[in-house]
Amino acid sequence: MKKLLAALAVTTLAACGIETATTAATVATMKKQEMDQAKKTMEQVKQKIEQNTRQILERAAQPEEKAKE
Repeated sequence: MKKLLAALAVTTLAACGIETATTAATVATMKKQEMDQAKKTMEQVKQKIEQNTRQILERAAQPEEKAKE
């Protein structure tokens, strides 16, 4: 009887450990996806800033070109 209870306790604890490991893996996967999405968003924002900066510089240069003519 003691061996049966010990086996049952070990099985229960092992199942708990597996569930914890699975949960940790799921959380890690979700965090990785969040990081990947954040990197994509950051790259998009960077591109928009660069595009706006180019437009501002082009507009700033236009009056100089007209003044030269």
